[in-house]
Amino acid sequence: MKQWFALSAIGRDRPGIVADLSELIYECDCNLEDSSMTVLGSEFAVLLLLSGQAADIGERLSAACKRLEWEKRLTVFFRPLDNDPASEHPPGASVIYSLEASGLDKAGIVARVSRCLAEHDITIRQMETQSRPEALSGSPFYTMRIEMAAPEDVDEAALRERLESIGRELYVDISLQRDP
Repeated sequence: MKQWFALSAIGRDRPGIVADLSELIYECDCNLEDSSMTVLGSEFAVLLLLSGQAADIGERLSAACKRLEWEKRLTVFFRPLDNDPASEHPPGASVIYSLEASGLDKAGIVARVSRCLAEHDITIRQMETQSRPEALSGSPFYTMRIEMAAPEDVDEAALRERLESIGRELYVDISLQRDP
């Protein structure tokens, strides 16, 4: 029977981390189903979705992760999932939106926007944020990009109104685009 696992790892960025993780997956007779990887500051972070069918797959993954932590100085965590993650969100059950926010960096942008989305039963599928010094002034300029899935019956006008209100309160430009 196919078993599913989520695996995350973080460690100082260096060449070979993806090779180390993919070899671990291969050696444990697992299949890499989905992945997201990024560099945050000087740290490499990855989230992987794995599947495997061996009866002892959990024990093998546990031993391999511990070995990788010890040998490669990565912090690795994995956990079994109850069932096929793809079955949780049937296709066509939601509307996809993109959100972009930008402005001077200040505390609360992600908290306020993500709370608004949660209150509208919207799931954040992917989010990227960045704070960089502005070219001329050196002030921290913040950007956020979100890909999200909203229920088909979401009140888009109310969502837009609330996001605009948050943008005004935080002096941040927020745009919402419904993806085709």
